[in-house]
Amino acid sequence: MSVKRVNQVKKFDLWINGEHVAPASKTYFIDHNPENDSVLAEIADANEHDVNRTVQSAHLAFQSYRKSLAKEREIYLSRAAALIEKYENRFIELLVSEVGSPIAKARYEVAYAAKCLRAAAGVARRICGQTIPSDTAGRFVMTMRQPIGVVAAITPFNVPLLKSVKLSCSALATGNTVVLLSSEQAPMISLLLADIYHEAGFPPGTVNVITGNGALIGDALITHELVKAVMFTGSSRVGKHIGELCGARMKRVILELGGKNPLVVLDDADLDAAVEAAVFSQFYYQGQTCMASSRIYVDQSIEDEFITRFIAKAQALVLGDLYDEKTCVGPIISARQRDRIRHHIEDAQAKGATVLTGGDWLGNRCKPTILTGVNQTMKIYHEETFGPVTSVYAFSSLDEAIQLANASHYGLSSAIFTQNIKQAFRFMDEIEAGMVHINAPTIWDEPHVPFGGIKDSGFGREGTEIDVETLTELKLATINLH
Repeated sequence: MSVKRVNQVKKFDLWINGEHVAPASKTYFIDHNPENDSVLAEIADANEHDVNRTVQSAHLAFQSYRKSLAKEREIYLSRAAALIEKYENRFIELLVSEVGSPIAKARYEVAYAAKCLRAAAGVARRICGQTIPSDTAGRFVMTMRQPIGVVAAITPFNVPLLKSVKLSCSALATGNTVVLLSSEQAPMISLLLADIYHEAGFPPGTVNVITGNGALIGDALITHELVKAVMFTGSSRVGKHIGELCGARMKRVILELGGKNPLVVLDDADLDAAVEAAVFSQFYYQGQTCMASSRIYVDQSIEDEFITRFIAKAQALVLGDLYDEKTCVGPIISARQRDRIRHHIEDAQAKGATVLTGGDWLGNRCKPTILTGVNQTMKIYHEETFGPVTSVYAFSSLDEAIQLANASHYGLSSAIFTQNIKQAFRFMDEIEAGMVHINAPTIWDEPHVPFGGIKDSGFGREGTEIDVETLTELKLATINLH
């Protein structure tokens, strides 16, 4: 089936209590198409008053939704999964036009969203307590899990459907209600998802969407006394601020933040597989992924051969029409992010780094870029670029590779390529990262696995199974039978 292209400018309101609601200020901001910076839509620009009425709506809905049956939540979530698939092309249209997703990435994101909803539907029946033996004769001891209330889900621009679903479906499965604050660069995805939840049968107020400048209204949402948990995906800088706000208020928080992820290639690696993984991990969706392999460490004995193959693969990537299935690299999301990428490359060159390929632009698209000679004086050595730019380093031993890989304040994902099971297990044990992959890319995720990092890469874990711990209150109950 062909996919239609979005070219009509529309106006979008907030979604509160099952209705489209105009913002209190009556003002709207512009949502741009990153391909050419054209006007895509006008989006409601919420203020603190809107935040309050949105949270109040979710809190009111929670009073009844918290008592919903597991089978009801299971039905709602299963319907939502089917509707995501039914309206696949509508989501693809937005993912391509609103955030510059190549169509292959857009299709993946839609499929993931449906899987995530089905995984959450299964969780609804597995919210269990336990019975515990007591030292007191005649005393029955048990635990139960209860929903906590309103959950604030703050989502990024890069995978807006995936994250809007992932940060809302577990909350809904466990009997909580949700306020979604979408990135101002990807609001239409969350608003369309709200329509899907509504059509699936979720009661009004269980899912609400607020749009606007997160820097201006985010704190009002996070600190609202009726918000009981915050789930955030975004930069480490913002994540630390959110963590401070939640910590001061004893509020639950899950933070999935940035990454500067190492991919290590030993001298016995399957070189073709390692190169493919490096290309996919760093240049998929123009490098705008937190799991990207922005640091690649290669044994010095195979460095030249690896780089030769890596350059050839990178140069062969297609920067074509986003609706072409062969296209891999699309536009960078915004002028500010383009400037950051340019600055990182220019700073590295000025301080002695070599650009092996790329470094130049095709419109708003940065060509896949590979650097060598990067050192600690350069910003790109330490900072997350969030673009199709990576650095290759040589090492002489596994000891050195692990030391280099761990020399970062990030710790999200990691990968190693080797045929030696002992070296693989040693790397798996000693790498400072929340996730490690053997003979596979640094980019990998599934709905039910514990996803997240350590150090500046995050706090806590996401995933339909582990979310139950965060999104429910464990209550102890005893019954004296004598």
